[in-house]
Amino acid sequence: MSPTETVNIHGPQASHQTQPPSPPEVGERGGSVHAGGQRTAHAISPTVIGTNRRLLIIVLIVSSNIVQMISNMVGIAAGLEISKALQVPVGPGQANWAAASYPLTQGTFVLMSGRLGTVYGHRHVLITGAVWLVVWTFANTFFTSFVGFNVARALSGIGGALIMPNAVALISTTIPPGKMRNIALGFFGASGPIGSYLGALWAGVVLEFVNWKWIFFSLAIFALFVFGLLGYLLPSDHPIDKGGKIDWIGAALGAGGLILFSIAWNQAPASGWQSPFEITILLVSILVLALFVVWERKFARPPIMPLDIWTTPSFVVLVLVALLSFMSNGIFLWYMVAWLQILRSKSILEFAVEWTPFGIFATLGTFVAAWLIPRLAAQWILASGSAAIAIANILLATMPVKQTYWAQVFPATIFMAFCPDFVYVAAQIIACNSVRRNQQGVAASLVGTLNLYGTSLGLGFAGTIETEVNKRRASQVLGFRAALSFGAGIALLAVALDAIFVRVVKDEREGWGDPADEEYDTVPQGSSTGTELGRM
Repeated sequence: MSPTETVNIHGPQASHQTQPPSPPEVGERGGSVHAGGQRTAHAISPTVIGTNRRLLIIVLIVSSNIVQMISNMVGIAAGLEISKALQVPVGPGQANWAAASYPLTQGTFVLMSGRLGTVYGHRHVLITGAVWLVVWTFANTFFTSFVGFNVARALSGIGGALIMPNAVALISTTIPPGKMRNIALGFFGASGPIGSYLGALWAGVVLEFVNWKWIFFSLAIFALFVFGLLGYLLPSDHPIDKGGKIDWIGAALGAGGLILFSIAWNQAPASGWQSPFEITILLVSILVLALFVVWERKFARPPIMPLDIWTTPSFVVLVLVALLSFMSNGIFLWYMVAWLQILRSKSILEFAVEWTPFGIFATLGTFVAAWLIPRLAAQWILASGSAAIAIANILLATMPVKQTYWAQVFPATIFMAFCPDFVYVAAQIIACNSVRRNQQGVAASLVGTLNLYGTSLGLGFAGTIETEVNKRRASQVLGFRAALSFGAGIALLAVALDAIFVRVVKDEREGWGDPADEEYDTVPQGSSTGTELGRM
């Protein structure tokens, strides 16, 4: 790509337009300002790097996502053991925070992470997130209170949020279009399930020999090695929208409202909904989210979440379907761990070994989903993912307390493995086909938020149900069954909503010259996101 080319970053594929040699009236590297006050994002000539170095960068970028997924999964796999070590009961509203705290902040902050990359540079934001993740992962080893531990876990999640979309963007900016880029993006997609499996294995192996603090100490050392080498090898990059605006107030209101809403639900099983604290937190969260809507509609220039995105066909129902599916997925994960470790007295390492089918079939699911895209309507791929997690929850909810692994846990793990990739890929396609091209990055980022935030929120809802059942029957098994049945129910609701209401909007536009897309050639200041770049 020559320095005088402009890249349209608002669609599924890059569109190149050769520009005259003379720059616009007022220009700066990474963007230019036109007379109308609009900014155009210009492509920067990539630094020429050798093949071997490029391959190593790909490996390290994929490894960076594996690291943050390991960090996510160790909280789920070892959450019960950590809560016991910190003298916290393993009941709902307490031990579940070890699993919920990391994805809570990761999900809420990932929405603005890509935007930070376009303004400040994807390399800079990724390395900042990496340093943040390493620092707070290491800090976890020093906390002796469960509250302090979970605060550090939540702060670690912010680092994971900064890494994810900017890692995708760096693949697209470091590797030229072609087979190598497609392979790299495919392996990046597979890094999620691989990291989740390795997280369970990591926690299990460490706890066989030393205490829980070594999980985070060893992970911090490994992360430091991966990110340090990646930072050294990555070429310097230049912001695509240098000097662009960021909706800081909107970001704070949106993230704050979502975090408070999840806190209310995850703490309710322990505190009870009759607690003034719970009612206050819930009401404040709703108020903050209402202020977010008002700010985005009336004052934000540019908004971090354009509200007209919600008026497009199928979009609202799609968001609900994806959220319910990911909530169900999180419920399955936590209660599978609880069932095996509490009711069947399995060690974390034994759980990790029994979790092996997930690593295999979820990785396979990444490529199966990609294969299905041109062959099956996206809403049916989405329905398949939701149905898979419904079946997985039903299998766990109906199994005896003691039973051979192969009867129900094994098939449930396989069904569950196909949920995240099928739902995520299909939701991305439907979301991006439902909105205007200059909103596709926001839509894609929102799906990423639902993936992570749904895991945290689902644990709160399921924990409330488990608590209420335990109050009436004083049976831990019945509480687990009720929570898993709820997970199955919301997944089946997602299937029904998808089948009835969700449709892939037919897009008959050809090229970038369509009158409906006139605004895409000149990008309003601050409207591009890292997810858009990642789709190049």
